[in-house]
Amino acid sequence: MRKKNPSKASGACTALKNNHGAKRQNNRETIMFNRTLITSALPYANGPVHIGHLAGVYVPADIYARYLRLKGEEVLFIGGSDEHGVPITIKAKAEGVTPQDIVDRYHNIIKDSFAELGISFDVYGRTTSETHRKTASDFFRRLYEKGEFIEKTSEQLYDPIAKQFLADRYVVGTCPHCGNDHAYGDQCENCGTSLNATDLINPHSAITGNVPVLKETSHWYLPLDKWEPALRHWILDEHKEWKTNVYGQCKSWLDMGLQPRAVSRDLDWGIPVPVEGAEGKVLYVWFDAPIGYISNTIDCVGDDWEKWWKEKDTRMIHFIGKDNIVFHCIVFPAMLMADGSYNLPDNVPANEFLNLEDDKISTSRNWAVWLHEYLRELPNRQDELRYVLTANAPETKDNNFTWRDYQTRVNSELVAILGNFVNRAIVLTHKYFDGTLPAAGELHPVDIALIDDFKRLKSEMTDALDNFHFREASRIAMDMARAGNKYLQETEPWKVAKTDMARTATILNLAIQACANLAIAFEPILPFMSAKLLKMLGGKDITWDMLGCFDLVPAGAHIGKPELLFEKIEDNVVEEQVNKLLATKEANRLAAWTPEAVKEDVAYDDFAKVDIRVGKVLECSNVPKSKKLLEFKIDDGMGGRTILSGIAAYYKPEDLIGKEVCFIANFPPRKMMGRESFGMILSAVNADGSLTVIGPQGEVRPGATVG
Repeated sequence: MRKKNPSKASGACTALKNNHGAKRQNNRETIMFNRTLITSALPYANGPVHIGHLAGVYVPADIYARYLRLKGEEVLFIGGSDEHGVPITIKAKAEGVTPQDIVDRYHNIIKDSFAELGISFDVYGRTTSETHRKTASDFFRRLYEKGEFIEKTSEQLYDPIAKQFLADRYVVGTCPHCGNDHAYGDQCENCGTSLNATDLINPHSAITGNVPVLKETSHWYLPLDKWEPALRHWILDEHKEWKTNVYGQCKSWLDMGLQPRAVSRDLDWGIPVPVEGAEGKVLYVWFDAPIGYISNTIDCVGDDWEKWWKEKDTRMIHFIGKDNIVFHCIVFPAMLMADGSYNLPDNVPANEFLNLEDDKISTSRNWAVWLHEYLRELPNRQDELRYVLTANAPETKDNNFTWRDYQTRVNSELVAILGNFVNRAIVLTHKYFDGTLPAAGELHPVDIALIDDFKRLKSEMTDALDNFHFREASRIAMDMARAGNKYLQETEPWKVAKTDMARTATILNLAIQACANLAIAFEPILPFMSAKLLKMLGGKDITWDMLGCFDLVPAGAHIGKPELLFEKIEDNVVEEQVNKLLATKEANRLAAWTPEAVKEDVAYDDFAKVDIRVGKVLECSNVPKSKKLLEFKIDDGMGGRTILSGIAAYYKPEDLIGKEVCFIANFPPRKMMGRESFGMILSAVNADGSLTVIGPQGEVRPGATVG
């Protein structure tokens, strides 16, 4: 068997011909669509993508695109990199390179990683392309000439040394809410509060460290308030079928009242505002980026692009994360309404966030599983990641990825259920029929029950996919594999073969037909497994309509030799990934370390009372029944003394013998664990909380004072 609609590598540019249409029932009528335009949020090209991006946006979008193609629908799946904006300029300055250098590097990393994971974009473009520059400029100019913008002058922070206005991320100061002294002008990453740059206490420029001043500047604004009634009707009245989290966030924004939003900014990286008097100003990235969907479509299909954006029998689906809901449900639709010639999105099935090992994914803290690193460190395991992220998708609430759960799902589901069933069916066919599929005979009730199960599960899976419930769809597909295993356990062909080869033939024919069904059901989720399984089954075009049929592989067909579809994830693989994250957490903790605040002043006469001396360690041993204490015999130059110190977690006793240490000689005796200590050995507290014994750098005679 082979797929009728093969997966396309990222960057390919083809769309399937329409065989079927889609429909949606709104409050007034049933709307028929002949094609579907799928967009996925443009990842920001200042770093690679991680599993949070995949679970929230790209794997669900790819599953849906593959599903529609299997149904024979005409589909265009648009992706691309978002390459303008302040974070890119900040990274470029930090590395001493140009913004173009940054976006070229990460665009290629992202594009190649997506392709390797099997994300089947029809095109993966970029917003630094000439097509995009022209498309975005023309879009702005049309709205400008229609009078859809308002021009406003306001005071914004300006760095007189750098001679530039400061974007929010270029302003750093103290958060007025939590006191964090490194909050940015748009958000405090410590407490999560959204800010304006002028809210910060003691703000300073991230470029020069200079205190900025307020200076007047003029910009163009899109009056979202003008479009609020239309947006309210379109979303709240006509799209009640949207996911609860999307509908609720939109309603909250609308109920607060929309305000004009700047579409330009003072910056030297971006698409220049294409009107006279706009020197030094570029299109704001929020305005520029969604137009990338349009420009990438143009790059893919050329002059045919308007069919996908303006014909009423095309529906548009935006796949995004929850942080992009306002842009795709309110801001971008307002832009399209202002133009007046474009379709509005039919659905925006946004997901919530995915956490990592019970902690929020953070690119700045490197707390993430990066896709390009996963592909390098766990080669040929693309489907395993796709499956786990789908089975654990944050569709209705934030969810959590752990490496132990990854291991469990791969080993107990992909290997033990799906892989096990397919392997058993093919091995038994080779054992009893030399790999030639026998014809099925009379069906028994257990056979009919298997077929009925697959038909029922197909109906349930179709409903789940049509309604963007991909997590549920993955569970249903795995239930098909469970049904196959149950069927083999109940029919026991290895026993039946001893007395009834005709019955054995029927059982194994149906088992192989079930394998073919699994190749179809899992193709949107596990495309690499599906292709491998289809090859073993002999090659035939497949469509979604075939799912539930049990005559997919003809009798007499040669079944290829069995190959393992999945291999177990061993403990050492998981431990390596967990240790990698622990190292990241420790590095973050050390990077965030700051010395303790200086204690209040003490008089010199008081300090002079402390007698600090140098001693030489003669003996050192662990104190019985104590995990913390070491017992020192010190040559103090005055006859010797015993000192107990709580540093056993950081030193072996034998490593300290012979070393010179500093100690306080005039502390009164203190009893610990039934033993007396005559002084205190001095130690420094390191950033990681460990202790380092303090001693002189050169040789000093025991009893020498320190002052």
